[in-house]
Amino acid sequence: MAKSSTGLEENIAALLSYVAGWVTGLIFFLIEKDSRFVKFHAMQSIITFVAVFILSWIPFLNIVVGILALVLWILLMVKAYQGEKFKLPVIGDLAEKWSGA
Repeated sequence: MAKSSTGLEENIAALLSYVAGWVTGLIFFLIEKDSRFVKFHAMQSIITFVAVFILSWIPFLNIVVGILALVLWILLMVKAYQGEKFKLPVIGDLAEKWSGA
């Protein structure tokens, strides 16, 4: 993998964009200047975890959403570290469009 404008390898920067959910996604989206790979994963992190936050407020659905969020969190970090542009259904398309990737 190439270096991103953050000085990190692209796969490490992409992985870190998922670590604290939408917060680190936003940070990496704002500081990354060159890597479309990092910007895509950062935007996908933002969209995914804002949606998870909103859905977790629905009564009786919060446990299912919490388990799904944990699985997605781990899956997305692993795929980013492997250098794969793993797109979630719908969210991945939005992330690709909004990040310019």
